[in-house]
Amino acid sequence: MNRDTTRIVPDTRVKLSAWDPDDDGILGKDKDAAREQLETLRARLEALQELLYAEGRHKLLIVLQAMDTAGKDSTIRHVFQGVDPLGVRVTSFKAPTAHELAKDYLWRVHQHVPGKGEIAIFNRSHYEDVLVTRVNGWIDAAECKRRYRHINDFERLLAETGTTILKFYLHISKDEQKKRLEQRRDTPHKQWKFQSGDLAVRAHWDDYMEAYEAALSATSTEHAPWHVIPANSKLARNLMVSTLLVEALADLKMRYPEAEPGVAAVQIE
Repeated sequence: MNRDTTRIVPDTRVKLSAWDPDDDGILGKDKDAAREQLETLRARLEALQELLYAEGRHKLLIVLQAMDTAGKDSTIRHVFQGVDPLGVRVTSFKAPTAHELAKDYLWRVHQHVPGKGEIAIFNRSHYEDVLVTRVNGWIDAAECKRRYRHINDFERLLAETGTTILKFYLHISKDEQKKRLEQRRDTPHKQWKFQSGDLAVRAHWDDYMEAYEAALSATSTEHAPWHVIPANSKLARNLMVSTLLVEALADLKMRYPEAEPGVAAVQIE
């Protein structure tokens, strides 16, 4: 897969209709072979994450944004299956607390960025503050534009201090969301995930698409690019994200630290 097929070029106007959420071309004609490829990528990711942790120089931030049911939780489970949790942290950003609202909106986010040797995964993120807030009319157009600038500056700070940033928008269709919501409603062990609030958000689907297009257009940068991941196929989604992660980590050209002098000759009683 060529990463340029998913990457949003900086300073371009995004129209999500240009990306087909059903695009599963990465799978080829043999889904079993695609599943084997995913397993190979998982093993490679596990090895690269261990190397990242051991070297202790680089940081990786992964941002996942999507409409409900697009598979943020599932992507994390399947892509990072088998990866040592010691160097991976997942943060899910819910509605801000009263304490958080008393601070600037990036305050709660900055506390969870990765340290050296770590992978941090944001399941939803600071982008909620230019999506939910915009759709609900809690900020005006001028404030939204200011926040795009704040976010770009914030991510530039992270990039210039050693953080590799990968941002994934998991792109599902409205029809596919309907199927997945119905599955949640009708499956006893999944009903706990069904919330009536999901339907209220779904009612504003077009508004959210417009908000996402504006945010993706304004904040896909050279230092923190957005990737649009067709997500109607769960296997294709996982394979695309895994491929991009492995490529990004491999590009860091990491090495294990040198061993202590004479360690190979140490006798252990």
